[in-house]
Amino acid sequence: MTQQTLDIPALMQQFHENGYLILPGVLSEDKVNRLNAAIDRIVAEEPESLAHNIYNSVERDDEIASLIDEPTLLPLMVNLLGYNIQLHISHLTIRKPNPNDVKTESHSFINWHQDGPHPQFPKQNGLTSTYYIKTCYILSDMSQPDRGNTKVIPGSHNKPFHPESQDVRGQVPGEVQVCGKPGDVFIFPQNLWHAGAPNQSEFTRRQLFLGYSPIWMRPIDYRSASERLLGNASPYRKQLLGVIDEDPFKFYVPQESMVPLKELHMQSSPNK
Repeated sequence: MTQQTLDIPALMQQFHENGYLILPGVLSEDKVNRLNAAIDRIVAEEPESLAHNIYNSVERDDEIASLIDEPTLLPLMVNLLGYNIQLHISHLTIRKPNPNDVKTESHSFINWHQDGPHPQFPKQNGLTSTYYIKTCYILSDMSQPDRGNTKVIPGSHNKPFHPESQDVRGQVPGEVQVCGKPGDVFIFPQNLWHAGAPNQSEFTRRQLFLGYSPIWMRPIDYRSASERLLGNASPYRKQLLGVIDEDPFKFYVPQESMVPLKELHMQSSPNK
């Protein structure tokens, strides 16, 4: 695994303007291979399908769990969301070639949407705030469109917006298919309009999403992290797994000693 030094202020500005980032080469080829070997083991235990959506994937293999506090991205997450954060979701998606757009029980393609609960997060003046941010690890060759790529509408998190068509198989003005190579990472907030396009290629899509949210939100993966995940966890990882104090009130107003990620938080704003 590589450990790059990111220009965090510049990336923060780009993120706030466009609503997404593409970071090349975050993971080494060796790490990608080990993750794909782990995914092979996981898929072997699942029913045969054109598409897989596997939640709480950090629980399924230690290689995946190692990404919880991935050192290249963690400082960026802390500065985008603040230091009182946790792992919110870990979600493995696999989309096999499906040129006929066959619908599957596990959703081989997903129409335009913003992430969030039902009913949705509250809106003010047509806008939804950022409640959580996803890091998407690209683990197959997604360097060309129409391989089951994620589609996004740049800037759609910052303005009242609704796609003219909900059907991802159509074209929405301004849409972008996110392309990348194995080891690249795509980052976006839950309030960016996005969709999962059909896979009309000969390539299988493999993407692993790890999302982060304020620690006072209920995580999607579990009520509390398992002992297996917590075993030998670093202070950073313990915080990201929701272990800061037995008093739930401290989730809202933690003492500094409870949130070691604070040391990764920049003191100056990106505009200074």
